Amino acid sequence: MNNIIEQAADRLWQAHIDHQPCAPVHDLIGLTDIDAAYAVQQINTQRRLQQGRRLVGRKIGLTSKAVQKQLGVDQPDFGMLFADMCVVDGEPIDIARILQPKIEAEIALIIERPLIHAKHTVADIINATAYALPALEIVGSRVANWDIKLTDTIADNASSGLFALGSRPVKLADFDIINCGMLMERRGDQVSIGAGAACLGNPLYAAVWLADVMVRFGQPLQPGDIIMTGALGPMVVAAAGDVFEAHIEGLGRVSAAFAPTR
Repeated sequence: MNNIIEQAADRLWQAHIDHQPCAPVHDLIGLTDIDAAYAVQQINTQRRLQQGRRLVGRKIGLTSKAVQKQLGVDQPDFGMLFADMCVVDGEPIDIARILQPKIEAEIALIIERPLIHAKHTVADIINATAYALPALEIVGSRVANWDIKLTDTIADNASSGLFALGSRPVKLADFDIINCGMLMERRGDQVSIGAGAACLGNPLYAAVWLADVMVRFGQPLQPGDIIMTGALGPMVVAAAGDVFEAHIEGLGRVSAAFAPTR
């Protein structure tokens, strides 16, 4: 099995290196073996760390009930966030950095206390959160045509790409994380709407799930970690020249601008 896991990791890594999407990896690790999929993810995480990249947090994926149903799962997944994946709000982004990019609006939580319990509560997350930020996740897939099953997306670092954070921190007490509305526009045209409740009913529930899982993996969340809690509305395909702006009620705005092709 170790050899198969390494083959799957190598396939995804080569797609990243060559910047060419590859075939899914579920032919190697199966459709339901979550442990194998995370083992694949971990191999490529170690490769990134060996390159000197800095781990700064986690992203939570599959927080939409509709997407879970589509993939036949009943829980989210997670991927690793590295410092060089974070783009400045409004900075021109070279779209070639991401394979098959799509974009979605999220709430990011910044942690200030370690989350080390086997089972966390919403109160634990609230007490451990320094502040929230509006965020955009630019997801990407190393798997051709987004032909993914659960094990493919987990193995592929939860289909991660880049992320942009707003720059005005807001305490959890100062906005309604469940009922806050979200509007994302592309050059002024509405392309996605949603609310905090679209993320597992409450983004804090997603954070509880993540905190518990990271303890089980022996990698508890630490002060300074960024948690991208999951999409608040449908994701949208991104193209060169697109400019997206998301506004989350009570949290403010964040934007992502893709440089035009030359």
